[in-house]
Amino acid sequence: MDQLLAIRTFVRVAEAGSFARAADTLNLPRSSASKLVQDLEAHLGTKLVERTTRSVTMTTEGAAYHERALKLLADLDDMDGTVAGSRSARKGKLRVDIGSVLANQILIPALSDFQHQYPYIDLLLGVGDRPADLISEGIDCVIRGGALGDSSMKARKLCELDYVICASPAYLDGMELPERPGDIEKHRIVSYFSASSGKRFPLRFQRGEERSEYLPTSSGISVNESTAHLNALLAGLGIGQSFGFLARPHFERGALVELLPDWKPDNHPLHLVYPADRFPNPRLRAFTEWAAKVFEAVDARRNVTTQTIHPHG
Repeated sequence: MDQLLAIRTFVRVAEAGSFARAADTLNLPRSSASKLVQDLEAHLGTKLVERTTRSVTMTTEGAAYHERALKLLADLDDMDGTVAGSRSARKGKLRVDIGSVLANQILIPALSDFQHQYPYIDLLLGVGDRPADLISEGIDCVIRGGALGDSSMKARKLCELDYVICASPAYLDGMELPERPGDIEKHRIVSYFSASSGKRFPLRFQRGEERSEYLPTSSGISVNESTAHLNALLAGLGIGQSFGFLARPHFERGALVELLPDWKPDNHPLHLVYPADRFPNPRLRAFTEWAAKVFEAVDARRNVTTQTIHPHG
């Protein structure tokens, strides 16, 4: 038995709750994943997981072994890094999930630099605005916007993004421009809705101590993907609230017009998130430090006059 591979397989099975998902993320035949865990249990003389037709759960002994195994694997990665050198030791697969606009506008254009620095890391980039389940899908980390409420996750704050209200000149032609948030009700709205709940996100406004929000109803169009949201604004389908970093290049060339510039909601925090019970390996640590530098360029705190995630990175 390859004990190290068996331990890695057990850890992934425990996290995914499935031999099939674990095998897929490790590029192993599903029968091999099951056999490796069985051999590890035989070697230890105790059962680590309880198997049913639908799921896999850890036993009490398995949970204790899992905690020690995580630390062992992290120490092994660090040991390899110390002996083999930082660049060559940071190798292997790294699965990162990120929203569409953030991937296409910020991350992907900078990835050649990451490849140059870490040529041995095989990056699997999951792109989309749907919520991702890090544990069951074998994802190492996600770049995610908004408040963090899951105590089972750890996070590194990458930046803050500001919002702007805008529309295309084609839509605004002949229309009365809004002077206050309440005037938005007279217009068609390009809104964003949650892919998981189907609920629309409200447009939020703030000026000093004044705060308000407007929840679009049936007038206009709603999308659940951030690139489509921008394209709908550019196509003249209505007024919408977008990220500043995304909209400002279109302000400069006249494709979009900023509205209500004095009414700014709170900035939108952006985090790199990973499971709290998983020790960051050298690949994840390298990507985290690199991503923090990349996202500095769109941090609204650096230059409030020139910088914004869409609702919902």
